Amino acid sequence: MSVYRPLVCLLKHGTTLRICRTVTTWSPVGAAFNAKVQRRLDLFQQNVGLFGVPELSSVDGFEVVQDRALQETEQLVQKACSCPPGVETVETFDKLSDSLCSVADLADFIKVAHPDPSYREAAEKTCISIGTMVERLNTNVELCKSLKDLLDNEEIMAKMDPEKRRVAELFMFDFEISGIHLDEKKRKEAVNLNVKLLDLSNQFLMGCHMPNRIEKRVLPEHIHQHFTKEGKYIQIGGLHADVPDDLVREVAYKIFLYPNANAMHILEELLASRDKLARLVGYESYAHRALKGTMAKSPEAVMDFLQLLTDKLSDRTTKDFEIIRDMKAKLNPRNPELMPWDHLYFSGVVRAERFNIEPSLYSPYFSLGACMEGLNSVFTHLYGVSLMAEQPSLGEVWSEDVRKLAVVHETEGLLGYIYCDFFYRQDKPHQDCHFTIRGGRRLADGQYQLPVVVLMLNLPHPTRSAPTLLSPGMLENLFHEMGHAMHSMLGRTHYQHVTGTRCATDFAEVPSILMEYFATDYRVINQFARHYQTGQPLPQSMVARLCESKKVCGAADTQLQVFYAVLDQVYHGKPENKSTTDILIDMQKKYYGLPYITNTAWQLRFSHLIGYGAKYYSYLMSRAVASMVWKQCFYEDPLNRETGERYRREMLAHGGGKEPMLMVEGMLQKRPSIKDFVNALVSDLEPDFETFIMDSEG
Repeated sequence: MSVYRPLVCLLKHGTTLRICRTVTTWSPVGAAFNAKVQRRLDLFQQNVGLFGVPELSSVDGFEVVQDRALQETEQLVQKACSCPPGVETVETFDKLSDSLCSVADLADFIKVAHPDPSYREAAEKTCISIGTMVERLNTNVELCKSLKDLLDNEEIMAKMDPEKRRVAELFMFDFEISGIHLDEKKRKEAVNLNVKLLDLSNQFLMGCHMPNRIEKRVLPEHIHQHFTKEGKYIQIGGLHADVPDDLVREVAYKIFLYPNANAMHILEELLASRDKLARLVGYESYAHRALKGTMAKSPEAVMDFLQLLTDKLSDRTTKDFEIIRDMKAKLNPRNPELMPWDHLYFSGVVRAERFNIEPSLYSPYFSLGACMEGLNSVFTHLYGVSLMAEQPSLGEVWSEDVRKLAVVHETEGLLGYIYCDFFYRQDKPHQDCHFTIRGGRRLADGQYQLPVVVLMLNLPHPTRSAPTLLSPGMLENLFHEMGHAMHSMLGRTHYQHVTGTRCATDFAEVPSILMEYFATDYRVINQFARHYQTGQPLPQSMVARLCESKKVCGAADTQLQVFYAVLDQVYHGKPENKSTTDILIDMQKKYYGLPYITNTAWQLRFSHLIGYGAKYYSYLMSRAVASMVWKQCFYEDPLNRETGERYRREMLAHGGGKEPMLMVEGMLQKRPSIKDFVNALVSDLEPDFETFIMDSEG
């Protein structure tokens, strides 16, 4: 970039922060991400351990922090059971939760992200130990009674603020879904079901990502190059949905999705056990249990939402599939029939042809450093918050590529830390995601326990000649994940049990999806998108084309998400006397439109059934809320400080400490209906005629 800005970096010096200044062509946050890491070798520097936890300077430290947390837990349980009903009860329960979560969350991240297998193994053992303790606590009758005594005391509860009451109720909900109210025999059955479900979930997830293989001789030789070879076999570990060759996509679809009897048995056992547990603890179905406390509240409301959306999109979806079918016929006249493996590829071809959307044309304007500067600018404008690059200490991070950001408010000071694990690494999960390592909470001495999170992406490394360059999709993902991070940073809940993203699933995605709107608004993009070689700004017409391209075949893409969400609901609803494949066939016919392919079982690759069981609809509902918030509050002036502060006050500040629909109502000044959600999603697909006028003039 050609603009000179002061470099501000934070250096740790004891417990204080020192500011030093020099000059560079990049802001500090931009420089931190656009240059290769230069670690200073200090022979006298002490290993501070992962995330600054001294014990985690070695693998053995996991057992130490685990045992300490378990000892502290026992002490807090005694305290909770002996103290009279009151605020202290809620405080003690939250300390109990924090003691376990601070170890479990960290270990949960390390077990999937650390490059050293010995660290991953130690972290996995810690997760199991903490998980076992949580199961014990959730069925501890005496502990539950201490909370029930508080909740039953109307006089004390009336004096508590809404957040304290909600946290107490959420802790009781955890007890109830574990069967605490059952007799001893049934309670033991609930515990056994929970243990069984944990095992089945892990088995199913492993199976989701396992490749299928087929003998080489069965496949035409000219497509072998697209797959991994193993002796006389070819391994197929994905759908290869973006490959231009129709045969490659077809082969990948049919082989990767070929049914596996063992995986089918695991899924059916998983769904049956979930249903049995839900009924055992008093719910009509697993979906009824899962949706308690969400914006949707019930499976009936979710299905109303999905059905109304299907009806509203019906004509557009049909038209979209005709457009996609015509494109396939044009490119492959010998085989024009539209199949499930064609949808995503040919909808992309249609977009690219109509709007000249070629990622390589955009990437030079989206260097990672520039994008981070853009995020910094957005947060400064909206919240008075700056991202400051800080040098990690020896042993603090798990990979040399990890960058550390301090999040600093102009008047409130340090809000927390974001560790950015952005670059591709072998054996690293290939999903972009946000991990809470430590939740924020108010401490007894009045200080605030600073939240710590990790953002994980899989971006290409910078080279000698160029920084990391992002495609438009990568840029959107970066803004999305940073939306989660700022939700964690800007919340100032009293209790860590409801900090940041620890809220209803169908609300948790709202702040992240809202950031996607900022990532595609020219007034925001123009703040940072500059060609990394020439310094030229990204033309407005290119941004307009990019935005409009997303609407092409948007109804068909949305309907595919509806199909997934419906399938998730039906699987977790009242059991039907059908196989999971028969249910899939019925739902695909009713809610998608493209034919089911014989001898395939897509549901065995639907990993979201584990983490989002009965809540996969959350993406669509959160997108609807984010759309309403964007259009009503931010569209006129996306960088308005007053609006940003109101958004923080009404939605981000509360985490899960406030009923989600009340937060939405506070921001929109009305309680949206199912019809409002649907209309918001449908209106997002409307073409912007100003774009076409501007594009033709350009």
